[in-house]
Amino acid sequence: MDTALPSASLIAWLGFGLGAVFGFVGNKTNFCTMGAVSDVVNMGNWTRMRMWLLAIAVAIFGVWAMQRAGLVDTRQSIYTGANLMWLSNVVGGLLFGVGMTLASGCASKALIRLGGGNLKSLVVFVVLGISAYVTLKGVFGVWRVNTLDLVSTKLATTQDLPALLSGAFGLDRAGLEGWLPPAIGALLLAFVLSNREARGADPLLGGIVIGLTVVGGWYATGHVGFVAEHPDTLQEAFIGTNSNRAESLSLVAPYAYTLELLMFWSDASKHVTFGIATALGIVAGSLAWALASRTWREESFPDATDLKRHIVGAILMGFGGITALGCTIGQGLSGLSTLALGSIITFLSICAGAALTMKVDYWRLMREA
Repeated sequence: MDTALPSASLIAWLGFGLGAVFGFVGNKTNFCTMGAVSDVVNMGNWTRMRMWLLAIAVAIFGVWAMQRAGLVDTRQSIYTGANLMWLSNVVGGLLFGVGMTLASGCASKALIRLGGGNLKSLVVFVVLGISAYVTLKGVFGVWRVNTLDLVSTKLATTQDLPALLSGAFGLDRAGLEGWLPPAIGALLLAFVLSNREARGADPLLGGIVIGLTVVGGWYATGHVGFVAEHPDTLQEAFIGTNSNRAESLSLVAPYAYTLELLMFWSDASKHVTFGIATALGIVAGSLAWALASRTWREESFPDATDLKRHIVGAILMGFGGITALGCTIGQGLSGLSTLALGSIITFLSICAGAALTMKVDYWRLMREA
């Protein structure tokens, strides 16, 4: 029997490539989830929100097609478990939404801006990474596990919508898995394309390509990196991921693991994983576009107030992203592509946290004026 394992280096390089495409296109099209919420709240403009929704639709279609073809099974991911930690999803999502507003963008936007020469994003990267690590394995993590994570609902099935609806209404699960994901994707697609501005070149390019990078992430880790029977454990395994499961693009935990790798570089057990490589790839791809378009420029903090605002925002994003099991990309794209209920809750909570912070900022501005 052939016991050759997939190369962890190959999985990492695939992650780097997908990240580079994400960063290049994200910079070119100004793909920004915080900006999408801001445009809706402050200007009533839904173009960038529709680009985000288009990426979600593409990711849903892609994951559904791969599952039907038997290439991947996202029901084994961290998003679709039977334990619905709804309070962690809500609190983590709200805090991440507040944090990304204070820090002028989410985790992916910080990487894109870093590639474009923004030194503020370097501070966000370091502080967010430390906060995420402390929430994973440090003092924040102890508090999180002993409080928020204890409030959960144990489901009879996995928490993807086809499983939940089939259990609640006695419907055929296989049938729901066949038509519900493409139906939801089609509804999102119809909403996106109903607007003329959203049918422009950049919104379509950003939504389609970034959605495809999420699909590519699931394929890389869930198919290329999948081992049905690991020769050491005789159990199935996923090579090259930090979670040891199939995963796609997600950035808060990889921030932490990137810092950990740099600090423990001499530790042979530490290596570049799919998530770390994806984050580095986003910076590289953004840098490539910035140089090609001659838009690279250094930018720093104008004053101490702006610095403090970004530091607080990065801390909240690190804590919120780990608590909610993902960020605007991890939960808002990769998680939603699985139609997990927790991902839907987190997505709505992130948007609510960001919108509330923007309203407070506007109220303070008007009061000072």
